[in-house]
Formats: sequence, structure tokens, C-alpha cells
Amino acid sequence: MEKGLVIKSTGSRYNVLCDSGEIIKCTIKGKFRVRDLRTTNPVAVGDNILFEFEKGGKSGIITEVLDRKNYILRKASNLSKETQILAANIDNVYLMISIILPETPVEFIDRFMITAEAYRIPAGIIINKTDLYGAAETERMESLISLYSKIGYECIRLSLKEKSGIEILRDRMKNRINLLSGNSGVGKTSLINELNPSLNLKTEKISDYHKQGKHITTFPEMHKIPSGGYIIDSPGIRGFGVVNMDRNEIYHFFPEIFRTSKDCRFYNCLHLDEPGCAVRSAVETGEIDPLRYRSYLNIIGDDNRKYR
Repeated sequence: MEKGLVIKSTGSRYNVLCDSGEIIKCTIKGKFRVRDLRTTNPVAVGDNILFEFEKGGKSGIITEVLDRKNYILRKASNLSKETQILAANIDNVYLMISIILPETPVEFIDRFMITAEAYRIPAGIIINKTDLYGAAETERMESLISLYSKIGYECIRLSLKEKSGIEILRDRMKNRINLLSGNSGVGKTSLINELNPSLNLKTEKISDYHKQGKHITTFPEMHKIPSGGYIIDSPGIRGFGVVNMDRNEIYHFFPEIFRTSKDCRFYNCLHLDEPGCAVRSAVETGEIDPLRYRSYLNIIGDDNRKYR
């Protein structure tokens, strides 16, 4: 058996980086499952795997996925009940957003961040396209930075056009495996090209009509950062459905709500209409941002169909 790291997944075929530095194309045999986790991709980018060479030694078959330290999931599609593993064995996850062209909704941010919290993956927010912002957009950006910094998330201002913020990210990502996610068109692939210019990955302008990005990255892929570490480019997503979360525990993944909940009258308070709810009181006084509380209510109150 040979050991390797999955650096690209197309759903049925995988590029595996061996200890020797050679990249081997691998497949999986039959109905391959990992610990009964029902996903559309039982093998994910970032997985450490064992494989055996096929005859001729030019390709291989993955036989085992080694224990993961973590992974991050999302709903696979609008209709599917299955989930998709975005990546495994991640040190950091960064959500790239923009205020305009396209605008990233707050609830999208919150759904992504609570998923990172649920899987105990350190998360940060990259706000791109700062060179395009006028006074109103800058005020909106600073408001979001104030909101999420107060909760405990690092927010990094980025302008690829003006080359600002890139060195901060290069330092944060050094010698780590980093997942980069976000809406289509926010600039993920362009950032990766800046971090590793030799890649020259394909990018496209956003749609003039819809003001949204086009899906250029089709499959997750891990790229080396010359200064050290790896970055995983994931396909652009227009919605993020949370999965595998008990309704009664979702507030645990909103750090500011969880911290405040200890002062609620009832230990099993859901922060809806229970008497003596410290969380609702904190929302009324502004200690908890009403936008975050609204995201919480929306997440526990629907079945995710319109958010995937």
C-alpha cells in the first residue's frame, strides 16, 4: 500500500500527491463509504489515503481513507438529502465576501461561520474588492467588520487590484492547509493566482446582467503556496445549507449567543419566547446584533430548502 494526499477531486477521479512528490491519478472501487457518512463524495480534497497501484504503475485505486482530524460539510444540492464534504483536515477556513458585485448576504455568512464552529475549524472573513467601495459600501464593510470582530472572527480587508491585504493573508496561511470558500464572483481564484502566480488559473468577469459570478472552479483543488502551506479552492456557492445540527444546539455555534445563554432562566432555553431569556434581552440592548439573532431564528425555523 502507498500513502498519499488527495489534492483534487472530480467526484469519480482523484489526483493524489505521493511522498515522492509524484501525482498519481486514482479511482475508488465500488460503493466506497467512510464510516457510514452519507455524502456525494466519500473521498475529499485534504484526505490522507492509502492506495495501491494498478497494473503498469501509472494509476491507482484508493483503498482506505485515514482518520480525519476534521471536515466541513454542506448540502449537496437543492433536492438531494445527501451532503458534500468541501474539504478535510483543514487548519483554517476563510470565507471570502464582497459588499457589491456580488453582495454577500449576512445570513449566508452566518450559515457558513456556524458550520465552521460546529466542526471546530478556526474561521476568518476576507472582504474583497475594497477598491470599488464608495462611502456607503465602506460604511457597510466597517459595520460588518465591527460585528464579526466583536464575536471573535478576524476580518481582513483585501483589494487584489491595489495589492493590499495579500501579505497579511500570505502570513496567516503560511505552513497551514487553508480552505477558501465564498460566492461565485467574489475573487477566490484571483487571490490564489496572487498567492501562486505560476498557477495562472482561469478567471472570468461577473455577469453584467445578474451581477453575479460565473462558476469557473468546477471541482475542489488544493494548490501549494510558494511561501509555505496549501490553499484549497472550492467551487463558488450561492447558498449554504447547514447539516447535521440538532435544532436545540444550533445556538451553541453562535459564540455570542452561547456565551449569553448561561444567564437564561431555563437551561434548555431556545431564545424564542421563553421567560427570563438573557439572549433576547441582550438583543434588545444591542449587546447581540439583531442581524445575527435574525439569522439564528431563520436557521432554526426552516428546513433549509431556499438556502442551499
